[in-house]
Amino acid sequence: MGFGPPVGFGGANSVTSSRDAGLPHAGVPGHLQEEVNSVLDSEPIHPPESLEFKHFIPHEPPFTLRNFLSGHKWKLALALVLVVGESILLQAGPLLTKFGIDEGVVPGQRNILLIVAFAYIGSIALHSFSAWYRIRYTGALGESLMKSLRVKVFSHLQRQSLEFYTNEKAGVLMTRMTSDIEALSQLFQEGLVNFAVQGLTVVVITVILIILNPTLGLITLLAIVPITILLSEWFRRKSSNAYGRVRNRISDVLSDLQESLAGIRVITAHNRRKHNVIRHTNIVGEHKEANLDAIKAASVYTPGTEAIAIVGRALVLIVGGRMVLNGDLEIGELTAFLLYLGAFFTPIQTLTQLYNGYQQGQAAVAKLRELLATSPAVPEKPNALELPAIQGTIEFKSVNFSYEPGERVLTSINLNIQAGETIAIVGPTGGGKSTIAKLATRFYDPDSGEVSIDGFNVRDVTIKSLRKQIGVVPQEPFLFAGSIRDNISFSKPDADEEDILESLRVTGLMPLIESLPDGIDTEIHERGSSLSAGERQLIALARAFLSQPRVLVLDEATSNLDLQSENQIEQALDALLDGRTAIIVAHRLATVMRADRIIVIDAGQIIEVGSHEELIALKGHYSDMHEQWKQVVDSE
Repeated sequence: MGFGPPVGFGGANSVTSSRDAGLPHAGVPGHLQEEVNSVLDSEPIHPPESLEFKHFIPHEPPFTLRNFLSGHKWKLALALVLVVGESILLQAGPLLTKFGIDEGVVPGQRNILLIVAFAYIGSIALHSFSAWYRIRYTGALGESLMKSLRVKVFSHLQRQSLEFYTNEKAGVLMTRMTSDIEALSQLFQEGLVNFAVQGLTVVVITVILIILNPTLGLITLLAIVPITILLSEWFRRKSSNAYGRVRNRISDVLSDLQESLAGIRVITAHNRRKHNVIRHTNIVGEHKEANLDAIKAASVYTPGTEAIAIVGRALVLIVGGRMVLNGDLEIGELTAFLLYLGAFFTPIQTLTQLYNGYQQGQAAVAKLRELLATSPAVPEKPNALELPAIQGTIEFKSVNFSYEPGERVLTSINLNIQAGETIAIVGPTGGGKSTIAKLATRFYDPDSGEVSIDGFNVRDVTIKSLRKQIGVVPQEPFLFAGSIRDNISFSKPDADEEDILESLRVTGLMPLIESLPDGIDTEIHERGSSLSAGERQLIALARAFLSQPRVLVLDEATSNLDLQSENQIEQALDALLDGRTAIIVAHRLATVMRADRIIVIDAGQIIEVGSHEELIALKGHYSDMHEQWKQVVDSE
């Protein structure tokens, strides 16, 4: 089944066009649905978690690995104990080899050799079990840490005001939530634990080397360790700078990708696809160059440590061989020493690779620290009051506002809107109409002056108690991936079936719903692209109606609609505005004429106030706008 046009909507729309073309409305093709259902049935069920969300940011120290991990110190301590046990078991082999050679092979004691062999197998089995349990434990701990971090970052983004999202690119924020957190995920799950394993291995082997033969151990360490430390410090500085640049460049890559995908219609219309490919190629090239700098540093460090390891073994073989020939060292001890020396450099080389991941993780930490240090431009006070049920009286007292310092958008706005009154705000583009609506909903705070509702300064009340009593219908209604039911109940998740159906009836959506294959449970495409502009706007109105707000804000809600669609929206508005305080921002005057009062604003100042008839009689700005609007309507 496909869409049929709802009553009041003439002509073809995106729904009927898709139907006539034989295209599915949305969701999974029918022949694949059974397979999808079988996969979904096998998925584990995760019950919803209870989470307390606050709009104000509690005082916390800057985000660092140490601060973040401090809340899990006992779990990390157990992980460290497991790591110590695994490291000790791993080093039993060379000692058993020494004992087997000196006590079994050299004197010809086969029984001792068999005992040593079985002990060797037993140590390997114990080490395997220890590693298995440690990996399971640390893996679960790492996933728990990542979940906590993802929720922390996402919650922080949810607290931010509209100003934050106006100034930040969506691609950069996606990088923080994806690439940066993924870098930390690898660090938490494998990097830190392996870092501890390899670091402890180096310490244990160093102690064993000195115990086996203090002279040979000190000669080896004094010849090798200083050079290795100097090379590691050089690599640390080079790679730290390189990976910081990598994190910046990946932000640019994802930002450009997101912008290109979001603007694909404009790109196609202006034949800019080739230009965009060239632009993206250059951005990806900068990311590649940053990675190459890190690779160049690693290309020196890794072979360098390998060369030091080979020189160290050669030195031990020369010095130790002479000691064996002179009778100062047993052959088993030399063999064990060489095995431990080989094992000494293996974790050092592993630490090098882990250090790459650590540097990437630290670069990601720096980016996340910067993000988490960003305070909301519209903060909630820790002691904010719960706004009681309101009547809807809104007052602006000497309000001044600017988006950018020194660029005033509103100047000395004084306005009183009575409970239940509908006011319309009109004026030229850029005059400040939408800004007044955004201040009333506290999407922004004024630079000076006060906005109050029922006598409560909106700065002094909780954002939740304020927003749940205000309904907002923007110019471009946003529909989420999911069903029509999901999108309408978004404003009131606990709404029952009858309330949802009532919102559909009031806004005139029932003819559309009845034409859908699954009614209100029909899935819609991303952003509602399978619906017409009028249908999306009606769903947005139904969503606002369901929440039963005391104040309703319509920000250019009919500016993108044709006259037939606008007429349908106007009928829905008659029911929606009944008994509510309403602020209507509009260019087109069909809705404006229904308002109790009309506010004319220009250059950030109120220049006319009155009813439609009063302003027409005034023969001022509104009268001129009305005359121009009539000419446009008559010509259509």
